[in-house]
Amino acid sequence: MKNVKIAVRLCSLSRSGAVSLIILFFGIAGSSFKSLGESNPQNLKPRDSLLTDKSGFKSLFSSSYFDPSKPYVTQLNPKAVPFVQKYIREEGEHLEKMKVWGKPYFDMYDGIFSQYGLPKELKYLSVIESSLVPNVMSGAGAVGPWQIMTEAGRNMGLRIDSKVDERTDVYKSTHAAAKILKELHTQFHDWMLVIAAYNCGDGRLRQAIKQSGSRNFWDLQYYLPEETRNHVKRFIGTHYIFEGSGGLTTMTASEVLNFNSTVVSTGLNQNKPNDPEHGSIEVAGKYKSTIIAKNIGMDLSAFNKLNPNFDRIIAQGKAYNMTLPLEKLVIFGNNKNTILEQCVQSLLNF
Repeated sequence: MKNVKIAVRLCSLSRSGAVSLIILFFGIAGSSFKSLGESNPQNLKPRDSLLTDKSGFKSLFSSSYFDPSKPYVTQLNPKAVPFVQKYIREEGEHLEKMKVWGKPYFDMYDGIFSQYGLPKELKYLSVIESSLVPNVMSGAGAVGPWQIMTEAGRNMGLRIDSKVDERTDVYKSTHAAAKILKELHTQFHDWMLVIAAYNCGDGRLRQAIKQSGSRNFWDLQYYLPEETRNHVKRFIGTHYIFEGSGGLTTMTASEVLNFNSTVVSTGLNQNKPNDPEHGSIEVAGKYKSTIIAKNIGMDLSAFNKLNPNFDRIIAQGKAYNMTLPLEKLVIFGNNKNTILEQCVQSLLNF
């Protein structure tokens, strides 16, 4: 990643001084992360005290589950709070500015990720990979806003030759990144591991899993390169700055399952033990599929595929067991009354 920061600063970009300042800041801040619990020696052994004392990073959260309706920082493991607070203090101001000038990028990312059924929060990988700079190249040969290697880009259908490099095409490279992320999630079923694998490679991550005997990022992190450890933590910090909270992509797979088991009281349920990505909630009333899909940021065709004949059954006055991706289910559960009001209002205005 250091080479990426250097390349970003050396690229002749047609951006404003504010953008240059943001990019430069990432280069400066990158070195500060070495002090955030990463002073682990290179020859760390499995019995090292940093591996046996997991009080700091055994779980991102202090309780057994994450409640999106409560403040994010108040739920963090106490040892993780200093990192997030330090990150906000050092990079928050500049990333707040990126919210404004980067909105066209983020809107495009949202639309593309929704087509692949991916959490939209994964767009923040582009922030920590390249600061949204399309033509940046790393010393290792990764190119574009998503820092895609040549072989990976070609495998995902991008044209990369002496005349054209579609990794610098924001639209096409985002489709390629979405395919890579989806493929990694099929392998690891854990978004924190996906983010780690995106940085260090799936083979290196599988090696860390084997060496540590764990599939929990906080347990296996010291078997990964320091750059990868910081990569995941920077994603968490960036997620917080942009969203004001954590989410399913900042939880380990086990934490997602723990979260699912605690939300039954709100009416949300996981569909099946072998389907950790979807859940359901029984709804009745004047709901409309178009308004639900719009409010939860979901493509209408994807909604209808999961919920066939939704409008017809609801119009008959019957209850419907609505199925959604877990992150969309949480959004609906937190906003269902507002969504219902909009649905009723649309009927009155018809």
